[in-house]
Amino acid sequence: MTALLDDTDRAILRALVRDATLSSAALGAAVGLSQPVAWRRVRRLEEAGVLAGRRLDLDLAALGFGVTVFLGVKLAARGRLSLGDFERAITAIPEVQTVEHVLGLYDYRLRVVARDLADFERVLRRRILTLPGVGNVEANVLLSEERRPGPI
Repeated sequence: MTALLDDTDRAILRALVRDATLSSAALGAAVGLSQPVAWRRVRRLEEAGVLAGRRLDLDLAALGFGVTVFLGVKLAARGRLSLGDFERAITAIPEVQTVEHVLGLYDYRLRVVARDLADFERVLRRRILTLPGVGNVEANVLLSEERRPGPI
C-alpha cells in the first residue's frame, strides 16, 4: 500500500498523528476534502492496514507512575523455555508496557512503569526475575522523553 499513498493520504495521516480523535468532517476540513470523501479515504487506509488502530496517550506521572525503566533481558537457556512461553508470561505483568523481541546483546527490550524506584524493585524482584528462563537483565531509567511522529 505504501506506493499507493498519495499526497492527500499522507496529509490525512499527518493530521491523524496530531489528533486521532478528529471527526471525518474536521479531518476533511483540515486536508481540503468533504466529510464523505475523508471518511472513505480513512476507511480505505484502515482496510489496507495502514491505519492499524488509534491509541490513547496517557500521562503516566499524573496516574501515579513516576518511573519508567527500559529493561534488556537475556534469556538463560533457550532450550528449556520457548520464546512464546516467555512472551506470554511477561505480558501478563501489568507494569510491563511493551515487549520487544530484539536482535543484539539482549533477547528482549521491555518498557516497565512503576510508582517509584522501590515499586520498580518490587516488580523486578518478585515478578520479572522469577520468570523461568530469565538470565541477565540490564535496567535503564528514563530521564526524559521527546516524542516525534514518524516520517509520513
